[in-house]
Amino acid sequence: MPVKKTTRLDIDGKPVEVSSLDKVFYPKTGFTKGQVIDYYVRISPVLLPHLKNRPITLKRYPNGVEGFFFYEKACPPHPEWVKTTNVARSDGTDIPYCLMNGLPALVWAVNLADLELHTFLHTAPAIDRPQYLAFDLDPGAPADVLDCCRVALRIKQLFDELGLKTFAKSSGSKGLQIYVPLNTAATYEKTKAFAHAVAEGLEREDPKGVVSKMLKALRKGKVLVDWSQNDDHKTTVSVYSLRAKDRPTVSAPVTWEEVATALKKKNAKALFFEAGEALKRVEKKGDLFAPVLTLKQKLPSLKMLEKALEKA
Repeated sequence: MPVKKTTRLDIDGKPVEVSSLDKVFYPKTGFTKGQVIDYYVRISPVLLPHLKNRPITLKRYPNGVEGFFFYEKACPPHPEWVKTTNVARSDGTDIPYCLMNGLPALVWAVNLADLELHTFLHTAPAIDRPQYLAFDLDPGAPADVLDCCRVALRIKQLFDELGLKTFAKSSGSKGLQIYVPLNTAATYEKTKAFAHAVAEGLEREDPKGVVSKMLKALRKGKVLVDWSQNDDHKTTVSVYSLRAKDRPTVSAPVTWEEVATALKKKNAKALFFEAGEALKRVEKKGDLFAPVLTLKQKLPSLKMLEKALEKA
């Protein structure tokens, strides 16, 4: 059997062991575990603020993207400097989720082959208060990301009408995700109902192009506006997370101008970025998602939403 080579790093004064750095995690591109760790270290200045105090589900790929994977909610055995926070199960017991509150903890998790970072919409200790609305736009073939662009721009228009700013990111997979910062008093009961009403309203407007129900049989040729992520027991892939696809794509922020241009030019590739491209974008544009963490906006009432939808 091959010897598993381990190296101990000193990261911010914490000893972090990393191993098997030459192991290929993305066979189609030759992207190695060492390159995965390097990406997360280099992206960490903009990534870590989005992870701070946010319970995280690990999605681990021990043998790379073509091997088996598993989700891990309860934080596995960890150094004392990796902090956890309890999240209640439906049966009343607690799950101790990991917190990635610094680079040592992030590298520790990535060394466990945690390729994807899946976070809640809230932070500890206020685990009953969502900080934003999230919409996951998922195209059902033959619909594609350009169809998602059309729906995303309609969502932006709708929230513009409501006086709220919205932010888009590539899912790093097939579609787009739209975030509406709140950072004010809100409950999942209200945000989930509001997001559901948005999705249903868009479906009424465009029943041939949009679907709000989760049944896969209904998605063919349409864009699912997934509102169900607005739930205190669901996680969504974090901004700047790698995705376990054929290539090391990233869930990267995009501007609304880029979304509109991609749709106009029918250039789907313009909205997908691999690790190196995502790093270059941050160097040039900074963190396009930074306002999501700080912008305070009040969730409109359902009546206000109904009026905005009527103006379409």
